[in-house]
Amino acid sequence: MSRETVANALKEFGVEREKLIAVMQYVVSKEKWLSEESMKLIASAFNISAAEVYGVASFYSFLDTEPRGKYVIRICRTISCSMDGKDTVLEALQKALGIKTGETTPDNKFTLLETNCIGWCDKGPAMLVNEDVHTYLTPEKVVEIINDYRAR
Repeated sequence: MSRETVANALKEFGVEREKLIAVMQYVVSKEKWLSEESMKLIASAFNISAAEVYGVASFYSFLDTEPRGKYVIRICRTISCSMDGKDTVLEALQKALGIKTGETTPDNKFTLLETNCIGWCDKGPAMLVNEDVHTYLTPEKVVEIINDYRAR
């Protein structure tokens, strides 16, 4: 699927250097990650090295370079979210999912990650589930959120 997805991204955005991240974001939105094959195809189209594409991908936390679950949970790890109780929320997430940070559930439904600021620290602790924002989190609230995603 990588070849088709990359081709669609290139068709939509083109191969001008300033479109590199947009192409990579498109591929991640469709495939949940940038495979080695995808990065090589992108590099070839942009006439740059695969190492350069990987360098860009590994710099940005939302350009995943390894497979992720259907629902990628990114909990904010900034100091303000930590001060608002992020650690207890993260513990509740780990317990509810049965995985540690950086892992994916055996059914490939959830991946749990910590990430730098997601822009909602004034309503922290905060997390994203794919593109859905969840704020004012508590251990109880995240269990409800996870159960809701499980039911989908």
